[in-house]
Amino acid sequence: MMSEEELMEEFGQDGWYQLDDEIYNRYRFTPAKVELEEHHVGVYKSKKDNHFKKAKHPGYLLRNSLVSPSLLAAILNAKYVNAVPLYRQEQEFSRYGIEITRREMAHWTILCTERYLSLLYDLMHKKLYDYHVLQADETPVRVTKEDRREGFTHYMWVYRTGRMYKNAPIVLYDYQPSRNTSHPRKFLKDFQGVCATDGYQVYHSLEKERDDLIIAGCWAHARRRFDEAVKALPKEKRKDALAYLALKQIQAIYREENKLAELSAKERLQHRQLTIKPMVDAYFAWVKEDLNKVPKKGKTYNGFFYSIDQEQYLRVFLEDGEVPMDNNAAEQSIRGFCIGKKNWVMIDTIAGAETSAIIYSIAETAKANNIKPYDYFEYLLSEIPKHMDDTDCSFLENLLPWSEQLPNHCRKQMGSK
Repeated sequence: MMSEEELMEEFGQDGWYQLDDEIYNRYRFTPAKVELEEHHVGVYKSKKDNHFKKAKHPGYLLRNSLVSPSLLAAILNAKYVNAVPLYRQEQEFSRYGIEITRREMAHWTILCTERYLSLLYDLMHKKLYDYHVLQADETPVRVTKEDRREGFTHYMWVYRTGRMYKNAPIVLYDYQPSRNTSHPRKFLKDFQGVCATDGYQVYHSLEKERDDLIIAGCWAHARRRFDEAVKALPKEKRKDALAYLALKQIQAIYREENKLAELSAKERLQHRQLTIKPMVDAYFAWVKEDLNKVPKKGKTYNGFFYSIDQEQYLRVFLEDGEVPMDNNAAEQSIRGFCIGKKNWVMIDTIAGAETSAIIYSIAETAKANNIKPYDYFEYLLSEIPKHMDDTDCSFLENLLPWSEQLPNHCRKQMGSK
């Protein structure tokens, strides 16, 4: 505000009157801090027979532990959303003057996930079966203390609802010690519908075992092979190469498919049959005709052979308007885990790997539903302990990431990044 003297100097004896203030906004950053909260529980003693009675204890995470919902939510958000390993969080807490070891954080994380968050995970797993189309992918992970055999690889699998579904998307991780058929067989045992994958043979074997499961292929993987073949050629020879012609045909199919994004499944199917199916037919006829024109050990041959080998699965999207053309959504859903493992490199134990699968599932599903992970974790860790004496788990319905019962502070505001 201007002082009286400044106003007199500006306007003189003629006087002035004040208009509405000019308003501007600035972000103000408050550094993180950790405070020790003191909680009191009333304790009473009878004057007659000296027996004691405590007031009802509020829900807590772990008895005789300093961990709180806000602290554990911060730890989970840092590691599973922002890819900050526990050893770096330990260092950061030390800078605040608080000694919280990575061992303590891992202990809290595993116990609270097994006791509370796993309940929500199990419910979302059941909800996953309500959808007609799912997408699946997997990525290797090191679990060092469980098996040190050379070449032994563990895997984190991801299953998510089809990309076409905009409401209540679900993303679930599933840790397994290998990549064999038994794992998707168990995870998808109650699912009936279409599962889009990257062409891994395990899924095709599973489809042959069942009459109620259809596997859809991924055009992005077909395109990727030709893209690699083109990039391997000298620039002056690229546009004359068969790989380039294959790539242009697949790109044309994608352009037509992208025009159908806002249509209903029924309308999308009609347009696919009318405009895209003839392009796909022409593409496969051309690939089969030109297969023998390329060297068998080259990248172009690899692309041609992949398309022909996967034709049955690459055509599935033409027959169902809810099936995506590729499996990119599943790859994007597992990206957070892949970024994280570059920072923390390995998981120490199977219990830690199973815990990671549950927490990543909740974090990724929250993000897919425009829910803020930190606020959501804090809310879950505050609410679920209150229901440990319930005779059923119906309360979990109100805690799902798409529930209208979630408090507004958990929701990401429209327009925010």
